[in-house]
Amino acid sequence: MSESDGIDDVLDNGMRQSLMIASRIAETLARRRQEAQRQQEHQDIQTAHEARARLAAERSAAHAVLAPVQRDEWWDKALPADIATAHAVAEGWKDHEPAALEASLKIRLEVLARYGIDTKDVGTDATNLEAGIKTAAGEKAALDEVARREEETRQAAAEHEKAMQLLTAARAEELRKQAAALAPEMERHQVPVEYLANPELAQALQRAHDAKTPKAVAAADAEIKERLFLIGKEGINGPDMEQLRKETAANVNGADDSHFKDPAFVNAAKEMHEAKLLAEGGFTGSQWASMEQRYERAEKELFARIEGLGREIENRVTGKDSNRLSDQGLKAERESAAGYGTAEHHAKFAESLEGTGANEAQIRGRLTAARSEGTHPNAAVTMGKGAAKARKSRAGAAVGAERSKGGPSR
Repeated sequence: MSESDGIDDVLDNGMRQSLMIASRIAETLARRRQEAQRQQEHQDIQTAHEARARLAAERSAAHAVLAPVQRDEWWDKALPADIATAHAVAEGWKDHEPAALEASLKIRLEVLARYGIDTKDVGTDATNLEAGIKTAAGEKAALDEVARREEETRQAAAEHEKAMQLLTAARAEELRKQAAALAPEMERHQVPVEYLANPELAQALQRAHDAKTPKAVAAADAEIKERLFLIGKEGINGPDMEQLRKETAANVNGADDSHFKDPAFVNAAKEMHEAKLLAEGGFTGSQWASMEQRYERAEKELFARIEGLGREIENRVTGKDSNRLSDQGLKAERESAAGYGTAEHHAKFAESLEGTGANEAQIRGRLTAARSEGTHPNAAVTMGKGAAKARKSRAGAAVGAERSKGGPSR
């Protein structure tokens, strides 16, 4: 064997070994490449799966948001934010989902009809749509409230009208029955049925109906004639409050609006007003009380009511109600007992009233009441019954002296 043959064998072995190593490396690289490819394919599959899952979840959420918009009751309760969210979802999905396209059309029609807003002008901006719906909803709510109140007012007016009709019908039936019962008296005095709405005339007719003696019949007939005269002058309802207020303030010193909150004062003012009208109409009164006496009685009642306010003022002046009276004023009051009721006393009393904050009407009323008293209050406490009666007579004379020219002449 030659030397060259050995070298060739070595070279052949080395070549074979190198090729084997290279082949193993290539196999390893191929396996790694295949593994990487498998991993990438698996990752792509996983990513695609996750993407499909997210898409399915989003589609389900969109369906959940858009499903209610097809129901009218949802629109009746939906808030602006709910409508804006549904609109944004529908706009985002309408190119991919038929249900979203249908919901988009429904939303546009409802929003336009309910709020006057076209969603095409708003686009997909949910914030602008929500703000617009809030504004429109507020305006609509205000208009609805106005309409509701107007409807309530209309219904209340209708109910009131119905109630008044029922009351009128009931009153007419009552007057009809009353007229049937009082027919003889009404025919004798020629009294229309509607005049029975005047309570004083109705009572006078009833007294005439119930009268058992000629004297009682004559008294009731006289009262009926007076009432018919007054109705002819002022209507069935008589004088209103404003008329009484003006006339009383003109004829009675110290009378003001505050006194007309007292029903007894108003009744006395009405009696004085009626006595004056009847006297001017030639009526002389009855055997129990002349027209002048009726006027005086009503006038005296008015002064008695006014005197209550005057007493309150005097109490403040004399210190009975508080300590506002100074020692000097108290001394002057005690010293004035001997000259009580004189012109000088009334002048000083008027000056003391001005310092209490009383208005002119109150001062006039208290002075009027004071002039009716002939005895100092301290002295009056110690007087007996006989003196008290004399004082009452004195007060009546004073009231007559204070009567204005508007009263019936003697």
